[in-house]
Amino acid sequence: MDEPQLLSAADPANPYPTYAALRAQGRALWNESSQQWLIPHHRDVTALLRDRRLGRTYLHRFTHEEFGRTPPPAAHEPFHVLNDNGLLDLEAPRHTRIRRLVSKAFTPRRVAELQPYIEELAGELAADLVADGGGDLVSRLAEPLPVAVIAQMLGVPESDRHLLRPWSAAICGMYELNPSEETARAAVEASVEFTAYLRELITERRRNLGDDLISGLIAVHDEDGTRLTEQEMISTAVLLLNAGHEATVNSTGNGWWALFRHPDQLAALRSGGVPLSTAVEELLRYDSPLHLFERWVLEDIEVGGVPIPRGSEVALLFGSANRDPDAFTDPDRLNLSRTDNPHVSLGGGIHYCLGAPLARLELAASYGQLLSQAPGLRLAAEPRWKDGLVIRGLRELVVEAG
Repeated sequence: MDEPQLLSAADPANPYPTYAALRAQGRALWNESSQQWLIPHHRDVTALLRDRRLGRTYLHRFTHEEFGRTPPPAAHEPFHVLNDNGLLDLEAPRHTRIRRLVSKAFTPRRVAELQPYIEELAGELAADLVADGGGDLVSRLAEPLPVAVIAQMLGVPESDRHLLRPWSAAICGMYELNPSEETARAAVEASVEFTAYLRELITERRRNLGDDLISGLIAVHDEDGTRLTEQEMISTAVLLLNAGHEATVNSTGNGWWALFRHPDQLAALRSGGVPLSTAVEELLRYDSPLHLFERWVLEDIEVGGVPIPRGSEVALLFGSANRDPDAFTDPDRLNLSRTDNPHVSLGGGIHYCLGAPLARLELAASYGQLLSQAPGLRLAAEPRWKDGLVIRGLRELVVEAG
């Protein structure tokens, strides 16, 4: 396979043959079009997720010039201010401090308290879909559930919640490989508007603290009194929305598409023969919502005998790692009973998904409600996929529930 086909040839509807070819080619492969080293094997992906010689940023150690990189255009600054102050794109020691503070507010208890709301909302959305005889599962259930849950957690009024999904979609466009200038302009505009909105919400909560997460982020502090800055709170809130709902939306759609193509597994799930929690993990593995995770090489490394110099960028291929036969028995088979399941769909190391427990609650609720309320749910049309291979999911999944 010549270079232009390394990643660009991957079919969004089924990239897995391309991933298999990449794994057969080697452990570190140069991809000219994106100027990255592709890492397709599970053992290397998991190792590099935890390797402190790499980072999501390099600015804690080097300037752009020292690292041999061109600074982003000044016009993109609002996006980068928002993005670069969030946990996902920070490294220690700042990442350590912010994650510690955020974890004091975003507690397991806070997540657990949301469970009744999640179950009720998932039930209502499923009931509406069934009452209409079906429809687009993505727009009718997969999208509104996690957005509403994050909004409820943050304390965003219901009248404003319609703003969140478009903002998030525009910002997440920048995470694809080689985004266009049009995509960048949309992301910048959304960053400006979302930042302004959250700044007002934080100001209001400072005057009248509540029991929402924004209030919790305002109140938390270290023993020495250190608190989150306003920008850190804003970036944290945006990250929780973007990462917290994009993964759940895509996991829901991808998961149901997988179930429809494996009727024996769907039947086992409907009969109760497979624990829902185990099934959720396998659905996350089988068709991951995130297929590529980028990291910068801060010190020279070697992967499979291939030297990768400082200043390089690696693309950890989560979608490929999750189908690696060296890590999973019969990896291309959907097996909802799979218990030995070290998938990387939620990341690893210090950047392991902070909202993983919440995502699992939402997925279990949405699958569970549809399984119980629509036992005859079936596919009505071939799905349509979103563009891109980084954040991968369905644009539409039309079902019949009669």
